[in-house]
Amino acid sequence: MVESERQIPGPSPQTDKFEHETRFYITSLLWIAAQLGPAVRAHWMVENGLHWVMDVTFRDDQCRIRTDHAPANFTTIKHMALNLIRRARGKDSLRLRRKVAAWDDDFLASLIAA
Repeated sequence: MVESERQIPGPSPQTDKFEHETRFYITSLLWIAAQLGPAVRAHWMVENGLHWVMDVTFRDDQCRIRTDHAPANFTTIKHMALNLIRRARGKDSLRLRRKVAAWDDDFLASLIAA
């Protein structure tokens, strides 16, 4: 069981909100809390760092590809595209870089050649 607390800042310190959450995990590992905590955080780091980015950038949750090997193949192509977009220089968002790559053939070529 992991209990977490999050403080959401309001306009003033008196209006801050606090969210409490309890999550349960099942494991056969005989770990103490000091070992389990980083593992749980690492799991959520993957969720927030990859899956959320894929959903925002490529709208993964709305994808309707569901038959045969197509989901795995399409996911591999999207991960390759994300890696190329991440390597681009600049401060633009990943979503904007993806749009620019669709609009500008020179920018797309620079992503692929890099």
